[in-house]
Amino acid sequence: MRIPILKLHNYLLISIQTELDDQTAIQFQEDLLSEIHRTEATGVVIDLTSVDVIDSFIAKVLGDVVSMSDLMGAKVVLTGIQPAVAMTLIELGIHLQNVPTALDLEQGLMKLHQELGE
Repeated sequence: MRIPILKLHNYLLISIQTELDDQTAIQFQEDLLSEIHRTEATGVVIDLTSVDVIDSFIAKVLGDVVSMSDLMGAKVVLTGIQPAVAMTLIELGIHLQNVPTALDLEQGLMKLHQELGE
């Protein structure tokens, strides 16, 4: 299953609406990096509102996606992080200190706009 990636101006918007398995997470990573390259996106909002549980592999992939996107010149904002997901990320040592977060997609877009100084 592929996760849809939408383009809005210079941003890519992703709303993960399903629990992630390892294959889907890897495919998402590849798809997102390809879209950043293809569209020259400057920002990415990843909405995790529907993700209730995250395991160590998915957490690592998520952290890698943020780092790889940054290396490609796209700032990432994570939105809708559920309490269990936040606890798992911290327990696994994935702190994402420099990653802006927001409660929902709308606030995430505003935060991304602020982060990029646009």
